[in-house]
Amino acid sequence: MEYLPMGGSIHMIEESLKLAYGEDSEFIKDKRIAAVQALSGTGACRLFADFQKRFLPDSQIYIPTPTWSNHHNIWRDAQVPQRTFSYYHPESRGLDFAGLMDDIKNAPNGSFFLLHACAHNPTGVDPTEEQWREISYQFKLKNHFPFFDMAYQGFASGDPERDAKAIRIFLEDGHQIGCAQSYAKNMGLYGQRAGCLSILCEDEMQAVAVKSQLQQIARPMYSNPPVHGALVVSIILSDPELKNVWLGEVKGMADRIIGMRKALRENLEKLGSPLSWEHVTNQIGMFCYSGMTPEQVDRLTSEYHIYMTRNGRISMAGVTTGNVAYLANAIHDVTK
Repeated sequence: MEYLPMGGSIHMIEESLKLAYGEDSEFIKDKRIAAVQALSGTGACRLFADFQKRFLPDSQIYIPTPTWSNHHNIWRDAQVPQRTFSYYHPESRGLDFAGLMDDIKNAPNGSFFLLHACAHNPTGVDPTEEQWREISYQFKLKNHFPFFDMAYQGFASGDPERDAKAIRIFLEDGHQIGCAQSYAKNMGLYGQRAGCLSILCEDEMQAVAVKSQLQQIARPMYSNPPVHGALVVSIILSDPELKNVWLGEVKGMADRIIGMRKALRENLEKLGSPLSWEHVTNQIGMFCYSGMTPEQVDRLTSEYHIYMTRNGRISMAGVTTGNVAYLANAIHDVTK
């Protein structure tokens, strides 16, 4: 249990980069990625926000509406000005792609954008592969910098490679990117604060300089990251047999959530709900933006002892075969 260096476990970082950038990534081979172990995804975002403030003090960050609430806290406390860009379309319970593209086009050239790599939190709404390609193309025209928060790799589709597709598209298009990775969800290491921050640089020399500065930011903040979670991640990802077991378990988790989405929608439709519940199966990941109003959510709590945030967000991980019929009946009762 001795201290790790400021930048964390080299072994864990190497395995994390393969997971995000690809096993045979040319950027890893060319040593163009500056990366440090971080305190899960939150710590990775905060390190990047401080890095952004230190070296581009006049820059701002564009954050999607809505987003994980802590994103706002992170960049606010790093004193980076925030703007928002369109993302969720309440009427369709899907992506406001037209609004999103307009906001990308209208942002000043060279702006920073926070993007959810997969399983958008809290909506569960992701762009399609074709939409990601259009977003990447527009970013290139505007010289925007994409920073990906990838908290759910493997948890969206069950395939970590597929869930990293947005990042791979941006890499193919020649972007420099930033990426925050977390092992809280896909390895269940919530309390170990296991994560990684990486920034793709112009060349190896720049990567060395950027990593050095990231370590300088980390040193007075928390000195060095925890070792236990890093060892767990390193051992699993570097052992082909253990990695295959893990990949199977991640797929099992994702498939169960996908199955619960299907069951919830089917139950609501069987009850004769006058509303469309297609968005339940169109959305992906742990969370579902149900479209229920705060008043309907309050009724679920008071009449059925079902608890969720008042914006109607359901944690699909909490739905089981045992309670899906009860949940569907309750939702039907308060929405019909």
